[in-house]
Amino acid sequence: MSESATHTPLSVSLESPWVRLEPLSEKHREGLRAAASDPLIWTHLFLDGSGVRFNPWFDWSLKVARTQKEAVWVVLTPSNEVVGTTRYLNIDLTNKRVEIGHTWYARSVWASTINPGAKYLLLQHGFETLGLNRIELKTDILNTRSQAAITKLGAQREGVLRHHMVRADGSLRDTVMFSITRDEWPQVAAKLLARLEMVG
Repeated sequence: MSESATHTPLSVSLESPWVRLEPLSEKHREGLRAAASDPLIWTHLFLDGSGVRFNPWFDWSLKVARTQKEAVWVVLTPSNEVVGTTRYLNIDLTNKRVEIGHTWYARSVWASTINPGAKYLLLQHGFETLGLNRIELKTDILNTRSQAAITKLGAQREGVLRHHMVRADGSLRDTVMFSITRDEWPQVAAKLLARLEMVG
């Protein structure tokens, strides 16, 4: 399959003054490998892509992107540095909803404009281009940093899915579910833009 065949209306390049999102392709392998090297990044994810586990993670990510099961983006800074990845998953266009997830960033960009900038692009694309009614975000109940970041975006906490997943270490994970709906998007967008413009 050609590289262009992995690009769908779901996964197109998205760009703002704060961040750029490119659909995942083979050319991103080494940049992502460097960004993924810190094991701390993977603490609350169900897979570990650091070290020798990176190639299996990357190959799996490329496969789900090529089969269009998920829309996978590489996250780049305005200076073109690869700093992480994010995706649409649990895609249900019949019911006009997706989930934003499996997001991770190099520690060098934590608490920067990268995450809110990427979320703004994905939410804008979902609501304004794809016409979605609902976008979901979820995280490990132990990942308080992620929960705070999602709340800061303006997402509504809906509850906890008990024993929802099995972590990489075999322990059971409770998952906190959040969402943003289409009617909430204008207010969320305005808040996100003001936050981004204030910082950057």
